[in-house]
Amino acid sequence: MNIALWTAAGLLALAYVAGGLIKVVMSKPRLLATGGPSAGWAEEVRPAGIKAIGVLEILGGLGLVLPALVGVAPELVSLAALGLAMIMVGAAVTRLARREYRLLLVDLGYLVLIAFVLWGRLGPEAFVA
Repeated sequence: MNIALWTAAGLLALAYVAGGLIKVVMSKPRLLATGGPSAGWAEEVRPAGIKAIGVLEILGGLGLVLPALVGVAPELVSLAALGLAMIMVGAAVTRLARREYRLLLVDLGYLVLIAFVLWGRLGPEAFVA
């Protein structure tokens, strides 16, 4: 179970750090041009909002693995998972409002993985001192 949780957290961390960096580094027009249909939500968000989402994704992704890796405040892993879950609920609501049902399934897939990490780290495979 611990291996499955580390694998899920590691994959989520890679995805969120990469996605967050893209949002932080790219301008809004470039994000819209290169992001394809999955970036349509950015049309309705100010550039500062896109950057803020990117920063939160980077912090959440790092928070899924770094505290446990360095052995400092590993309970932050659960808080990072909870924060990313809130981001994904917001993403799912946005997808519903935009009627992007296929992309909604991807967001729900991320949410399931996050819920798995959250459940596992708060329950059967919690980090203990």
